[in-house]
Order: sequence, then C-alpha cells, then structure tokens
Amino acid sequence: MPNFQLNGLDHVAIRVKDLELSSQWYVETLGLKKVQLDKWGAYPIFLLSGKTGVALFPLNKDEQEAPQSAIDHFAFNISNESFEKAMEQFNALGVPFQFKDHFYFHSIYLTDPDGHIVELTTLKVDEKEVY
Repeated sequence: MPNFQLNGLDHVAIRVKDLELSSQWYVETLGLKKVQLDKWGAYPIFLLSGKTGVALFPLNKDEQEAPQSAIDHFAFNISNESFEKAMEQFNALGVPFQFKDHFYFHSIYLTDPDGHIVELTTLKVDEKEVY
C-alpha cells in the first residue's frame, strides 16, 4: 500500500484533429473553462471543471485519424439538478446524446468532434450504497 493518497482525477489527455474546434465544443457544450498557458504555447489546451478536465493535444502530423486508444470514455460528475438541465440544453441545441440508467447512477453519453466519448454522471441513490 502506498504511503501517499491521491486527491482525484486531474485531467485526461486526448489528441484531436482541430484544437480550436474541439476546445470550442467543450466550452459551448459542457461549459468547461478554457485555460491556455502562455509559456506552453499553442498546446496543451486545458478545459476544466474546477481543477479537473481534459487536456487537448494535436494529432501527430503522420496520423490521418484519431489514434486508437485504450481510453473507453471519461466522465464528469454532475448534480441531479444539473443533469436534468444538461439534457434539456442538449435537446434544445440539437446535441446528440444517449441516456443510460445504471441503477446507482444515471449517465448521459456524448461524442466530441474527434469521437471521444464523454460521460456526465449523477448519483441516484444514497452515496452510502456506493461509496
């Protein structure tokens, strides 16, 4: 057992075809905050919810399509109230999503411009049943 404790997920790094298109999608669709630090140059671009989020990197020049990855999806936690509001907003904007009832959690699955699966998830039972 380690003699240290992790604080939680910091970020997931993904490679995208178009940095601006992808950053715009995450800002406009999920409301993430765009952070681009001067000393790092054009990338990575961080898109954050609090201190957690996604770091965007460009595809390598020799890659024609998004690389195959072991990442199935990444998830952001959201309150029950915000979950309902998100579905309403996505419907109003015509943003395609899939709802899934995972008994303990409800989830919305979206696909970003490069095909990465993004999940918004909310707890539907007393947290003592899960945590």
